[in-house]
Amino acid sequence: MNQETRHANDIFKDFRTQSVSEFFRKNAAMLGYTGKIRSLTTLVHEGVTNALDACEDARILPEIKVEITELGTEHYRVSVEDNASGIPLSFIPEVFGRMLAGSKAHRNIQSRGQQGIGISGAVMYSQVTTGKPSTVITSTGDSHIIKCDVQIDVERNIGRIIHKKKRENGENWRGTKLIFDVKEVLYNKSRYGPYNYLRMTSISNPHAHITFIEPDGTRIVFERSIASVPKSPRETKPHPKGITPHDLLLMARYTDKWTLSSFLFNDFVRISKARLKETEKKSGISMKKRPDKLTWKEAEALVNAFKKIKFMAPPVDGLIPIGEENIKKGLESTIQPNFSYAVTRSALTYRGGIPFIVEVGIAYGGNHSTNNGTDIIRYANGAPLIFDQGGCAITEAVNSVDWKRYGVREGDKTPLTVFVNVVSTHIPYTSAGKQAVAKEEEIFSEVRNGIMDGGRILKSFLRGKRRAYEKKKKRDTLRKYVPETAVALSRLLQEKKSSTDTIEKKLLAIITKKYGESNE
Repeated sequence: MNQETRHANDIFKDFRTQSVSEFFRKNAAMLGYTGKIRSLTTLVHEGVTNALDACEDARILPEIKVEITELGTEHYRVSVEDNASGIPLSFIPEVFGRMLAGSKAHRNIQSRGQQGIGISGAVMYSQVTTGKPSTVITSTGDSHIIKCDVQIDVERNIGRIIHKKKRENGENWRGTKLIFDVKEVLYNKSRYGPYNYLRMTSISNPHAHITFIEPDGTRIVFERSIASVPKSPRETKPHPKGITPHDLLLMARYTDKWTLSSFLFNDFVRISKARLKETEKKSGISMKKRPDKLTWKEAEALVNAFKKIKFMAPPVDGLIPIGEENIKKGLESTIQPNFSYAVTRSALTYRGGIPFIVEVGIAYGGNHSTNNGTDIIRYANGAPLIFDQGGCAITEAVNSVDWKRYGVREGDKTPLTVFVNVVSTHIPYTSAGKQAVAKEEEIFSEVRNGIMDGGRILKSFLRGKRRAYEKKKKRDTLRKYVPETAVALSRLLQEKKSSTDTIEKKLLAIITKKYGESNE
């Protein structure tokens, strides 16, 4: 049976484009909004991450308040308040209503958020599940407080203020409060819920004071354990080993330099005059060429030349780790373990030129969040990674370690917490949801090496702990038989009753000398 052939004009008459907002509206799971508990935690995560970044940008010790109110079945209101610098009115629709917009997405700088999607994604998810706008209350500390209701025009990827109110700032308040109504979510206190997320956040941000009010009104306070704001990360120039032809062409198009030599020397790190000559020789491209005239073929030739040249590793002074003492303070104040260890490893690079630092902490005992086994708490630039644990390079590295070598016995209820933080200007996440780190070999190996170093310290602690236990066990067993032994010796020596007490004291003294004092 013959069918009529369709003309190309008929086939393409329904061809349409869609904005990035429309794409993520249909694919909210890619941002972490999947499952009732996870979606609520993701919303809290985006609000808290936004607050922490704002406070650190303003060099202010964070005072963050999170409140979750139950409005109905699977219907909640989430509010996140900070004491940061506030947001000027003109930027509110851009910050909360436009995806792929932000102050850091286009810069080579360490930050919790990398893509300019997070907080606008939270506004979108609230809007999609309730049909309501999100509320932004903010003040820069001036005479007024601004209250705005914000929606996203998903077809155009722009934010709209649909209602605005201004009032006097009599209390001189400064900061931002976000209010989201959201449906099809669920609150509980599981390891995947908002409580555990905030608990993990307090460990990696010991400078933050976080107040959490649960739906039943319970007030939980995570006190700060240090009173200083971490150093600010510095924007760094790209390293030639980590560049692609497309990146190179894009940078060349927007540079204000007039020659290729000036462009490479000033806009990259570790390209000296000697390396410029070597690049010119290996690529066959004149360093006098104008950067904006660079072709794709020439960009490829330059990148291939970079691969053959030995450059110094990129500088890492732009990376700001949490720090060993701060990790220990975070673990000790939250978990209260019997033993804690932390190390900030030396900086390395992955993919040839992207710098990173791995931090590892180990805690034994205390307020362990699992009933038994090892609790792995993962972070990227200090932000907790709660979900997608099975697909994360950090988890794989922890599980690849033979813990029996370090005195951790398989099958026992070992209260062990393993903390890992990966710090970088570019975290290789597995998806836009930013909950798992991709298995870059250099990162995987460095996490594993850091854990094994900590394991050796833990082994010494556990060996001493078990020796002390065996010593106590022997001491208690011997003390148990002292009264009977003293009576028997007294009879054997035909001593009077008064001597039994003397013999008993002498026996106890011998046991104490060898095995130490009893805790009783």
